[in-house]
Amino acid sequence: MPKYLHTMIRVTDLDKTVRFFELLGLKEVRRMDHEQGRFTLLFLACPGNEDAQVELTYNWPPEDGTGEVYTGGRNFGHLAYQVENIYETCQRLMDAGVTINRPPRDGHMAFIRTPDNISIELLQDGKLEPAEPWASMPNVGEW
Repeated sequence: MPKYLHTMIRVTDLDKTVRFFELLGLKEVRRMDHEQGRFTLLFLACPGNEDAQVELTYNWPPEDGTGEVYTGGRNFGHLAYQVENIYETCQRLMDAGVTINRPPRDGHMAFIRTPDNISIELLQDGKLEPAEPWASMPNVGEW
């Protein structure tokens, strides 16, 4: 049987994207800088669940400082993470400046986006009763 290893996403700002995933609770598992190919691979995972990893691929920008721009981040779908308390998680993310694109109105599901516009689904472990201000919050942008 196949074994799931990781999901790769291309990023334009490695440090900014790592900080984003750290807000979700992921930690760096390993990093590989490839001088000749001019790229970095950085793997993140939730502590205790290191078998399910996200690989961030950062292609080093040219000498003139212009980097690649990746569009259509949603075209592959989304990454999903189960959280202990979706309301606390969304509040922590909002406090750090992350937009909650689809608030957890139902106490179960929310969507956010990475700095490179990759869609992230947050799922409550179990279900919480709908609560304000979340129950009345509108969607923002795409999710």
